[in-house]
Amino acid sequence: MPLLDASPTTLPAPPAIVQTMNSAAAPDARWITPGAVWSDDRRQEIQAHGGNVVHIGDTFYWFGEDRSMQNLRNHKYVACYSSTDLIHWTFRKQVVAATQPTGIDSFGWVLERPKVYFNAKTGKFIMYAHVDDRSYRLASVGIFTSDTVDGDYKFVRFFQPFGLESRDIGQFVDDDGTAYLIFESRPTKGFYIAQLTDDYLDVATKTCFIKEPMEGGTLVHYDGLYYCIASWMSGWAPNANQYATAKSLAGPWSAFSNIAPPASKTYGSQSTFLLKVVGSQKTEVIFMGDMWKPRSLWDSRYLWMPLNIGGGKVSIPAPRPWAIDALTGLVTYK
Repeated sequence: MPLLDASPTTLPAPPAIVQTMNSAAAPDARWITPGAVWSDDRRQEIQAHGGNVVHIGDTFYWFGEDRSMQNLRNHKYVACYSSTDLIHWTFRKQVVAATQPTGIDSFGWVLERPKVYFNAKTGKFIMYAHVDDRSYRLASVGIFTSDTVDGDYKFVRFFQPFGLESRDIGQFVDDDGTAYLIFESRPTKGFYIAQLTDDYLDVATKTCFIKEPMEGGTLVHYDGLYYCIASWMSGWAPNANQYATAKSLAGPWSAFSNIAPPASKTYGSQSTFLLKVVGSQKTEVIFMGDMWKPRSLWDSRYLWMPLNIGGGKVSIPAPRPWAIDALTGLVTYK
């Protein structure tokens, strides 16, 4: 994502494996093919950048930034898609089609990395997003709410959590249902894990501060350990994403290590969300990463891969086509 100290105008050449993925022929519809064009039921390229997946019943709902070329200028859009197999996605609607909120003084604004929560107590769906002015000085989170998962999400407000700057955000819901916001704070040179209030409409407590200058934080609880993955700050350009582990969200956290060969720059992607699929035979954790194309954001791609995870170690296998049985959790490769 763009930063105050990084320009998207000059990018390093992507690793050879990323070039191969981006130039690949049309993918086989039976597989998830990292880096390829991923189309929905309308045969249009899926627009769900920087988002997350919510699992309700037997259906997965994928939310993300809609960067379609035909979108109205100065409006910001979030799209919602549904699937039962994580491969074939049906476009539901643009659940956010928002004009610039009152209180942002500059002409032009930013809505990035939308994350949706379901609040079982209130029955509401709550969306958090990075909301900013064009110069990235506002550094806030925005909240939208809906009565249904694919309804019209209405803007509530934007604010700085605990009065701290917040840019790239992440989302985590623990196994006990407790919800957390992950947000990067530039002046404190690190990122926070913050528990939300019962209604999810505000931050309640600072659960942990991780003093590493990283963004794009995402979490999963797996086999008794918490795993955190985050990226360094390099604007739109990919970098070597890192992971750390802890027995408690409050820490202490281990030192950060690479999740992929450093030269691959996380195979050209940035951490976005960790999707845990609890199947009848296996629990799988899927790394959801964005492969940004700053000069053609509408054509930004996705890198989804099952993680090698366990025993305090995490790695992303070299990307290749794969599929998952959402009921059993078993993964197969082409």
